Amino acid sequence: MDLKDYIRDIPDFPEPGILFRDITTLLREPKAFQHVLDCLVEEYKDQQIDYVAGIESRGFIFGTPLALQLGCGFVPIRKPGKLPAATFSESYTLEYGKNTLEIHQDAFGIPGSRVLIIDDLLATGGTAVAAGKLVQKAGGTLAGFGFIIELTFLNGRAKLLEDVPAVALVSY
Repeated sequence: MDLKDYIRDIPDFPEPGILFRDITTLLREPKAFQHVLDCLVEEYKDQQIDYVAGIESRGFIFGTPLALQLGCGFVPIRKPGKLPAATFSESYTLEYGKNTLEIHQDAFGIPGSRVLIIDDLLATGGTAVAAGKLVQKAGGTLAGFGFIIELTFLNGRAKLLEDVPAVALVSY
């Protein structure tokens, strides 16, 4: 299945000059959504993942069912002020702005837990790097990064840790 057939291009969103890769058209098609999950499960089923950490908000969409299928826990990485207990914070730059992410300080039950970070998109790498730093601050060990889409022309993969594998199902 070619997942690009299910991803819509939206020019000038959220700002002029940005070409947004819209996954809502993928999500409305159960076979395409299931194919994404099947590909991610196949990639990580033998990696001894303890937690899947999903980045708000589209990382939640894929991360939660992936965690269930891998038989591990799910941890949300959220925007500031959304988590109720004590958090760690990390600020970063986006392709089109700045942002901050947070994780609960007690996100992982056991120090050194192997954590897979999931998000819909790897662009400049800022969000993924910030999420990785948060996982480490909370005592987790980065086991990998999983993305649905990678915008290769932005070279975000180069910012990720070299010894942490990253997988993208679709590249533009």
